[in-house]
Amino acid sequence: MILHIILILFLLAISAFFSAAETSLTASSRSAMHQRAKEGNRRAKTVMKLKNDSESVISSILLGNNLLNILATAMTTTFLAQFSDDGVLYATIVMTIAILIFSEVLPKALALHHASSMALAIAPIVRAWLWVTWPAIWTIRLIIRALGATPSFPATLAEEELRGAIDLHGENRQELKRTTESTMLQSILDLDDVTVDQVMRHRKDVFMLNVALPTEDIVRQVIKSPYTRVPLWQDDPNNIVGILHTKTLLQALDGEKAFQDLPITSLMSPPWFVPENANLLHQLQAFKRKREHIAIVVDEYGTFLGIVTLEDILEEIVGDITDELDTPNRGWRKVAEDAYLIQGSMTLRDLNRDLGWDLPEDDATTLAGFLMNESRTLPRVGQKFRFYGHTFDIIRRQGNQITLIRAANGAKRDGASA
Repeated sequence: MILHIILILFLLAISAFFSAAETSLTASSRSAMHQRAKEGNRRAKTVMKLKNDSESVISSILLGNNLLNILATAMTTTFLAQFSDDGVLYATIVMTIAILIFSEVLPKALALHHASSMALAIAPIVRAWLWVTWPAIWTIRLIIRALGATPSFPATLAEEELRGAIDLHGENRQELKRTTESTMLQSILDLDDVTVDQVMRHRKDVFMLNVALPTEDIVRQVIKSPYTRVPLWQDDPNNIVGILHTKTLLQALDGEKAFQDLPITSLMSPPWFVPENANLLHQLQAFKRKREHIAIVVDEYGTFLGIVTLEDILEEIVGDITDELDTPNRGWRKVAEDAYLIQGSMTLRDLNRDLGWDLPEDDATTLAGFLMNESRTLPRVGQKFRFYGHTFDIIRRQGNQITLIRAANGAKRDGASA
């Protein structure tokens, strides 16, 4: 009789092991295990292999768990039936409580609190069990597929997991430091979702020179400008023919040549054209690969749209980078509580980041473009709009370009008024 009870408890203990194994392998951090595996931890490598074959692992564990629970229940029923005609009832009650508490809830709770360490400890055993039960799992798969179903388990959404980890990162740290780190890390993940045209400098704001100007004028304007690379155009401002680097120009001047003897066209480098819809991650890799810092952005028709620089992409990650030659210009200025004067050319990405707003960036790049897209009109000075919980007053317009807007938090409803 004692041997019978010991055997039942042993079966329940193994069932508890399988329950803990399922929870620990599921709850353990994939990124932490990946890092340990890279450092040479053999058990972490085993855990990663099990995670990558989660369908087979969970099927194997469930097979073992159910087999043990059914066997333990049958043995308990046989044992109690020797002492009472109601042995089946008593066995059902006793095993339901025992399995629920000792083989399910308790081991899973412990595994949840010690997921990583337990996953490392049990991984070799689970892998061995997987090999033992492989014929049964393979047979079950054939039966399920024959019935027209394909067993599948949701794949780990690595990027969403990483974003969640970033949000949780440093919850107990200082708010400014936590927000800065979180914003930078999220921005890195966003690079492949942001296109060049969303961060480029529009052609109307680009400092560029006519290559046909007298050499003395070109030299004077380049030296006075705060830029190290200057696009040069010929015949038409949309026809960019080269990029003049100030260092190259100064090296040429170092030979004490007369201005008229400087071969500007031979000093400039050929322009590098990139499409407006290239994503920033691809463009960043291209900058590194070509060892370039500036590219000319064109649309599908080859029309010059603006320029994008390596600094523009880095600013998407770390925020504005201002050196001693830059003119600080955030594009907005606070004029009252929750009220701002904003340049129409300010990008929605910068605006959302700086002010913590959530204006949609799918259909427009700048605030002026956003207002035109939402209102379906070319707004006039004095018009007032309300979109996405904010009010927008058109303050200044030059020709067809909206140059200055007053924006404030308003009632959270969409609409517009003239």
